[in-house]
Amino acid sequence: MRVLGLETSCDETAAAVVEVEDAAGPRPLGRALSDVVHTQADVHARFGGVVPELASRDHLQRILPVVDEALSRAGCDLRSIDGLSVTSGPGLVGALLVGIQVAKALALGAAKPLVGVNHLEGHLLAVLLADAAAAPGSAESAPELPWLALVVSGGHTSLYAVRALGDYRALGHTLDDAAGEAFDKVAKLLGLPYPGGVHIDRLARGGDPSAIAFPRGLSKRRRDQFDFSFSGLKTAVLQHLREHGQPRGQALHDLCASFQEAICDALTLRAVRAARAAGLKTLVLCGGVAANSRLRALAQERCGAHGLTLHLPAPKLCTDNGAMIAMAGAQRLARGESRPERLAADPGWRL
Repeated sequence: MRVLGLETSCDETAAAVVEVEDAAGPRPLGRALSDVVHTQADVHARFGGVVPELASRDHLQRILPVVDEALSRAGCDLRSIDGLSVTSGPGLVGALLVGIQVAKALALGAAKPLVGVNHLEGHLLAVLLADAAAAPGSAESAPELPWLALVVSGGHTSLYAVRALGDYRALGHTLDDAAGEAFDKVAKLLGLPYPGGVHIDRLARGGDPSAIAFPRGLSKRRRDQFDFSFSGLKTAVLQHLREHGQPRGQALHDLCASFQEAICDALTLRAVRAARAAGLKTLVLCGGVAANSRLRALAQERCGAHGLTLHLPAPKLCTDNGAMIAMAGAQRLARGESRPERLAADPGWRL
């Protein structure tokens, strides 16, 4: 099955063509024939965060050229695909509507089925995608079901037990800020460019992660509770800056490393505990923050210590992209779920 996926939930305009083997089976495997992403980082950089109206306007300008490029790179057109999928939630309502309306128009014009998918399900299933250069069905790193997924991004920090495709049980969520949001807000406090996570990660590589004893939120909760909290950590960084001033040189590296370590420590500790409590032997990291080098390394270390298998999508599949939306849509299209006339944006859609 060949699926065109569209993603416009926040500040990336993305489209991809994905070829999926055994889309109706229990473990479909896909490869991206094309994966085009236009980022709006420059649009929002001077505001230090995403401005919803500007995001929607940029999606309107970019979506059709992005779709055209995705089809061209895949060497196909709308007539040669089997269906379309589009993110219909959660996300910014105006941004979601751009992708949905374009997907509806394309599906209607080409007489192709269309499904709306949950953005988080896209992240959960990105690990089933192989590189475009691989042969069909050769995603050797794809995990066997069931697995535990840690979805960690600018808008989401959650743990899900993935028992089967379409069968997801939430085990924990952030109670306040998402981890990626905390990265961006602390980066803004430090005067670093937006988006801040990549800059903190880079600076942290030259720092001492034990230099500053930043708190781990909810550290006194019972071991069978798996929620997260990062607002206290963000406040602790602000208080440190008020007491010591803006860091420079090695002090900046140490602060970034200590802050990053506090987040990665909390994420991996609860993820491993949740996997063991649920009797799951595999951990999957997904979402934009899953591209963070320290998170990937610490997850590998802790999974190895507890006998868990770790699966990591390629960094380009961690951030928002159309390939993951096509992958999530393929299994739904294979089940005949297409109801484009009822497709609407659901900015608060919980998985």
